[in-house]
Amino acid sequence: MKVGIFGGTFDPVHIGHIITTRFVLEKRGLDKIIFIPCNISPLKTSVESSFPIHRLNMLKLAIEDIPQFEFSDYEINKGDVSYTYDTLLEMKKYYEHLELIIGFDNLIVFDKWKNPDKIFEIANVVAMKRNTETEIKIAHKYFDKAIVLDTPTIEISSTEIRERVTKKLPVDYLVPEKVKEYILTNGLYF
Repeated sequence: MKVGIFGGTFDPVHIGHIITTRFVLEKRGLDKIIFIPCNISPLKTSVESSFPIHRLNMLKLAIEDIPQFEFSDYEINKGDVSYTYDTLLEMKKYYEHLELIIGFDNLIVFDKWKNPDKIFEIANVVAMKRNTETEIKIAHKYFDKAIVLDTPTIEISSTEIRERVTKKLPVDYLVPEKVKEYILTNGLYF
């Protein structure tokens, strides 16, 4: 079984996450993708996020009708800062073939991740690159190791969604309907 691992803050999960990961699922011939919300992102330790349970609940709602998409609460239950290397070691206990799905922006800073060389020993690293992203002038060795996949350009950001909710602007078509309802019901981002 070929399994994709897609981690992130997901604050909130949005349509762009769903569209691009479905594209990766098809192009890479994956059997499923496991979405893993982090507890605390190591590269965003100064950023305050919504409670992990809210981010997990929104993720569950967003993917519940997509059979090839699953979620894991491993990083949230583990607590503390979430390191992809540790999560991959855990997932490797259950799946032989792992593909770590990351955004191209994460590939740019991959040399700052915990145990980047060991990550490549555990999983294929698939970087989603949008056609609008420019080439990097100073590239580290991980650019040659990663599988760079051109993905659809979906200009949606979680930051923008949070700002829209704060300003009482609609977020229709930016997040799944059930996620929008969850945000409003739980008073997130106000």
